[in-house]
This record gives sequence, C-alpha cells and structure tokens, in this order.
Amino acid sequence: MYGPDRVTDEAVSERTAFRRAEKQYKLYYDQDSKSSKNRKKRPKRVDLSEVLDFKTISESYDKNGDLPPGIVPFQCGFDRPVFCLQNCPGFYFIPGALSIEEQCRWIREGLISFPQPPNRTNHNAIYGPIHDLFIASKERKVLVEDENTLQSLDSGSNACVSNEDSHRWEFCEEHIALSRGKTHKSISASVLIRKLRWSTLGLQFDWSKRNYNVSLPHNKIPDALCQLAKRLAAPAMPMGEEFHPEAAIVNYFGLGDMLGGHLDDMEADWSKPIVSMSLGCKAIFLLGGKSREDPPFAMFLRSGDVVLMAGEARECFHGKC
Repeated sequence: MYGPDRVTDEAVSERTAFRRAEKQYKLYYDQDSKSSKNRKKRPKRVDLSEVLDFKTISESYDKNGDLPPGIVPFQCGFDRPVFCLQNCPGFYFIPGALSIEEQCRWIREGLISFPQPPNRTNHNAIYGPIHDLFIASKERKVLVEDENTLQSLDSGSNACVSNEDSHRWEFCEEHIALSRGKTHKSISASVLIRKLRWSTLGLQFDWSKRNYNVSLPHNKIPDALCQLAKRLAAPAMPMGEEFHPEAAIVNYFGLGDMLGGHLDDMEADWSKPIVSMSLGCKAIFLLGGKSREDPPFAMFLRSGDVVLMAGEARECFHGKC
C-alpha cells in the first residue's frame, strides 16, 4: 500500500482522518526501485477497494438499476447521469460529462491559452508575465534575463524592478542562451512547463492575501468556457437561475502531485456551486466533512468527469491525490 514503510502508532494518532487518507492514497515508490538508476521506479501497491468508481457505478445503474448504499441518482433532466451522496447534501458527481472532443479542446486551451498574460501563474512571482510558454517549449527556447534591463539596473536608472511590471526575462534560442554564459540566469521553457502548477482566469486570485484582487489586470473568462460551466452547473443551481462564473483556477498536476485538503472559502457568495472539471490522468478525489477529523470519501476522478459542490458541500474539506 502507499505510505511510509514504518509509521508509529503515535504518529498515526496525531494525524487527522483527512490526513491519514491523504497518506494512504499518495503515490509512494518501493525503496529498492530508487536504488538503481537503470531500474524503473515501482509504485507501492495500495488498497483501492474502498474507492468509489462512478464509471462502474453508472454502467451498473444503466444496465440493471443497481446502486451501492449511500449513492442516489439525481433526476434533473441533465443529458448525463448525475449521482449524489446521501451523507453529503449539495455534492454532485457527473461521470463522463465531457466528450473526448471537449476534453482535447480544453487540454489544449489549458496549456496554450490559459497561462497567457494577463492571467497569472505560479511563475509570475519569479519571472513576471510569460508569453507563449507552450510554443516556446515546443521550439526548445530558453528564458534568460534581458540584457538591456540588466544594464539599466546596473547603471542606477529608475527602471522598475518588480517582476510584475518589468520585462526582465525574454525567450531566446538555446545557442544564444549558451553564448551569454553563466553571467545570465536562464531556464528552459520545457522545464517551466513541467513546473507549471496553476493559472487563474477572470478575476485574479492573490495567493499571498488569499483573496481576489480586482485591481489586477484581467480578461473575462472565455465565453465558450462560461457556456460550458453554465451547462454543467445546472444540476446544482436553484430552479430558474443560471450560473455566471467570474473566476477560475486551473491546477496542473504532475506524477505524484497532490492537492491537500482545503476549503474554497474566499468567495463572498457561497450560494453558487463550485464547478470542477477533470482532464488528463486519473486521480483520487477526497471529500471530507466540515472538520478534518471527519473521514473522507475517496473516489476516482477520470478525464471528463465533473464534480459540483454546492450548499453544505461547499463547507466540506476536499483534495486530490
């Protein structure tokens, strides 16, 4: 199973129920597989018997109408099956909500368009706004400190040195970056793509202050994405109301990455649902209660699945492994 080889009873008792679940499902590798460079890493085995699989649940329900205890269908006229948890009002799971074509489209957008300024990413704090990162990665370019900016700074000019406002970095060909030598800091675009962890659409979220900063430059969420979110949110919306998203966070996960248990509690209006779309590799979603001490449900998230959290479910801790 996933987890450290040796964990004392005392250490386990100090963890919350949510943290224990995170440790249980987090990706760990066998120690032996790390000892040899020529040996492929082997993930440790994990007991997945208690993980809900809504794909299988949906297939069984379509075939014979059977559902596991605690799972109920939600009849709302939606074009896909929608399931709820009896013990978590306001939680909706829509397996396979996005078609293959839709998944491919939004994966492309997530890599090419969504990290584009004025949208902010986790790279802004160090490198400032980065344009066309995905294209630069395909062209094997390197991000280097801009020579003109460095000269201006060395000459004692009043040039702004804030990463948010100045263009201290620029993409160039790899051979040009090498010719500048070690006096210029540099990093390849492909490394930056691998280290991309989040981008924000619409109103920009200020992670340092944990609130939305309306003064930051931003574009409206793309209309096509707004229309998709509006359609998907329908099961969790009050009768006669439509969902109008103003902000979104795109999370990028690499192998072994996880999103720790948290609450999405920065919005002023909690009456609207959170709409979460999953794209790419399969993950495990943990849905807890209003305390970290409440044992969470574990469920598979596949590409194309959609989760809605409204009402009481908005007050529940959740995360991904």
